[in-house]
Amino acid sequence: MATADSVPTFDVDAFGGPISPPSPKLAAAAAERLANLATPPGALGKLGNVAVWIATTQGRVPPLPLDNVRLVIFAGDHGVAAHGVSAFPSAITGATVRAAVNGELGVSALAAAHGVAVRVLDLGVDDDFDDLTRDTRTALQAYKIRRSSGAIHIEDALTQRQARAALAAGAAVARQEIEAGAQLLISGDLGIGNTTPAAALVAAGLGLPASEVAGRGTGIDDAMLEHKMAVIDAALARAGARTSDPVATLTALGSADLAASTGYLLTAARLGVPALLDGLMAVACAVTADRIAPGAAAWFASGHRSTEPAQSLALDKLGLDPLLDLSMRLGEGSGAVAAVPILRGAAAVLAHTASLSDLLSG
Repeated sequence: MATADSVPTFDVDAFGGPISPPSPKLAAAAAERLANLATPPGALGKLGNVAVWIATTQGRVPPLPLDNVRLVIFAGDHGVAAHGVSAFPSAITGATVRAAVNGELGVSALAAAHGVAVRVLDLGVDDDFDDLTRDTRTALQAYKIRRSSGAIHIEDALTQRQARAALAAGAAVARQEIEAGAQLLISGDLGIGNTTPAAALVAAGLGLPASEVAGRGTGIDDAMLEHKMAVIDAALARAGARTSDPVATLTALGSADLAASTGYLLTAARLGVPALLDGLMAVACAVTADRIAPGAAAWFASGHRSTEPAQSLALDKLGLDPLLDLSMRLGEGSGAVAAVPILRGAAAVLAHTASLSDLLSG
């Protein structure tokens, strides 16, 4: 098992700084191909826009089929869950991680149906998983940083070294998945209480109060929602001016799993591989990645709109329009995985639909 002391820390100077967008010249070529298809102008709607994005991020027109899509689920517990912000206890996290390892979660079923590879990593679960086989546990905890995170309204979520180690872990995992042939990356999440730090990251990144970002998470009632807002506001006040720095924000308000997901998404963008975002946790990490490396958002697409208000606010900030709106709030990467067939269809349409000139000449 890795620790914060054994994982290389994240080099902000190497990974930070602006990220170039996909080639405007290729984007124009893809848009021209779309305009010349044997379809009425604009008839493909968002599907056409997605097709252009896929081709542009692949660096080729027409695009290749999306045969290798890979989901990494970053799991962790959150100290704030013990302070009345969740409808379920933290013990549920370990149980869901075991289910994910066994391929028994909702996202497992979706991934199997849509041909998406799944990898599960424990970055900060408050569980040793001693009941699992040694090989399974070694793979699961290869990048474990700590057990749970600090309760963000009364203490930092992570130490500075832990935050940078988690970012570096996510970066290493992204590189591994890309080396394995990933054409599209998805980050998933598991962890009771994770909507609270994720909402706090969005609030810090967008300069918003808790009242605008706090949602019901696993289904909390009105009284718990009011309490959750107070917890987030207290966390933001405690972090103070550190929220102007995205890595310091992760240290104060995030968690090991959220920091790793941020490093994962940032590295995908830095290496020119597109990422499909899921719900609040992924989008909060995408906002943070774009703060660390402006321009990263051009390499992201949004799989779905969740029921969490912070997710919609963050998507607006990133300039992303969700592909699906199914009122999902499952997490795990499930909404993004559900959208994978749409991306595959978009690539196929741009690659294989005849052009109008072909039809007329035939």
